[in-house]
Amino acid sequence: AQVLMTATTSSGTPIQAHQELPSTNAEAMRLGTQGSNPPVWIVADRQTAGRGRSGREWVSASGNLFASLLITTTAQITALHQLSLVTGVGVFNAVQSMAPQGVQGLRLKWPNDLLIGRSKVGGILVESTAAPGGNGYLAVLGIGLNLSARPPVDGRPDVTCLSDHGVAATTQAALNHLDSELQAALRLWANGSGFPAIRTAWLERCGPIGEQITVQANTGPLEGTFSGLDEDGALLFDMKGGERRRCTYGDVTLA
Repeated sequence: AQVLMTATTSSGTPIQAHQELPSTNAEAMRLGTQGSNPPVWIVADRQTAGRGRSGREWVSASGNLFASLLITTTAQITALHQLSLVTGVGVFNAVQSMAPQGVQGLRLKWPNDLLIGRSKVGGILVESTAAPGGNGYLAVLGIGLNLSARPPVDGRPDVTCLSDHGVAATTQAALNHLDSELQAALRLWANGSGFPAIRTAWLERCGPIGEQITVQANTGPLEGTFSGLDEDGALLFDMKGGERRRCTYGDVTLA
């Protein structure tokens, strides 16, 4: 993939900027497995095969941010899924820091959505693999953030963008905020040993305990109320009969 330009964020993290890529996550993972030195951001003006969770397409409208941060981590393999929550805290903080008065109604939804009210404004896709040489893991923290356009999302009528909420940010400015806040969240996580602090931060930024949700589990949809996260970051929800369930993978919709 032809690199349009190389630059750095305001805190010095390298950026490889492309006009077009199939997927910034795929390019970041390709670089990592070929021995590139993390951390590095991969950004693209357009993605031709952007991906969301569960293989869904992420529509890549020009003017929005499509960025993936390649990192290495020495976390245990059982803690790698926490990176979605770590990234969520960083992205939330970055968006708030872009807005002088903050963004009213900004919130996280498990495991990887950023909402304003009930409308999706951003998504996260984290992927990982063993690092070359067997020393820890490579992880790619993929972020799609609607800065100025509201592309449709399959199955989601409610989509918004930051400019609708008074936040005017160029992709470069947004990336500077993201880099600063994500690096801070990663330091707090500390390869998994700091997850209790991330869990607390995430719970302070999500919807209310007791909110009605539907979890699309492997066995079909389950209705209940949101009851927080367990100590590993799994979703806890209470079924209508009172039974508490734990979910490590699945999509959550608000009732």
